[in-house]
Amino acid sequence: MNAAGAGCNKARFVTGNPLCLRTKEKEVSRTDYETRVRRVIQYIYDHPDGDLSLDQLADVAAMSRFHWHRVFRAMTGETCARAVRRIRAHRAACWLVQTDWPVEIVAARAGYDNPQSFARLFRRFYGQGPGEFRAAGVAHALPTELTRGDLVMHPTEIRDLPARRLAALTHTGPFPEIGRAFQEVSAVFTARNLWPHARGMAAVYYSDPGETPESELHSEAGVIVAETLDMPADLHAVDLPAGPHAVMTVKGDYSGLAAAWEAMYSGFLPDCGRDPANRAPFEVYLNDPSQTAPEDLLTEICVPLA
Repeated sequence: MNAAGAGCNKARFVTGNPLCLRTKEKEVSRTDYETRVRRVIQYIYDHPDGDLSLDQLADVAAMSRFHWHRVFRAMTGETCARAVRRIRAHRAACWLVQTDWPVEIVAARAGYDNPQSFARLFRRFYGQGPGEFRAAGVAHALPTELTRGDLVMHPTEIRDLPARRLAALTHTGPFPEIGRAFQEVSAVFTARNLWPHARGMAAVYYSDPGETPESELHSEAGVIVAETLDMPADLHAVDLPAGPHAVMTVKGDYSGLAAAWEAMYSGFLPDCGRDPANRAPFEVYLNDPSQTAPEDLLTEICVPLA
């Protein structure tokens, strides 16, 4: 989470402080910067194999390159170049696990002219080459995992979860691409100094990817917030009721989550003696992917129970 700007947020209520007064002009300026960041994030996700140079992204943002890279880093916590490398590597990881495309095709779709340069970048993020990663099938499982046939059974328990409220943005399309919505939500929270109200991040999945065309899949990317927070413009509230849930803890890169979901529904749920409730399942992210190595990411898959 990034609480950048929190100091100014407190100072703006001090009488006579002209630098932090919340004038209409200041608010318009912050909203404009937020819009530019979100536009660039969308562009990176939509064009992983395109020109994602600093000059091109500055053009997309409609801002001088001399200032744009500073604005992007201040509002997202990473440089444009690192964001491009990370998003390309993530898209490639999903394609490696979820498709049978040759590595050369994955490399090209991820924006790399040759498999060698792609392999170097991929190894930097995932600690292994594309071929090794694909052969593993799912990334970095917990050392305490149990194998059930060809499924990996991650530690799972039935737990009573508290009610949660999300400040969310709707994502329509392939579930692995929900990261773009999360980055847009993050831009809103940074631009409006809302991170002090954040209690974590979660995604809600309303569609079944086995029954719904990818282009029509419906999900929500959100930040967990207090009930008392006034919902910021551009975001909407999503309520997750309290109650019993099957909770699977998955360690490793997000590209392995599809296999973990399958293990939840074909392994744990049939054996636990409980029926799922008529509510959407969701994921809760326990650490920040921009600050955490892929193998150390922690995700809770949560299925409401009747």
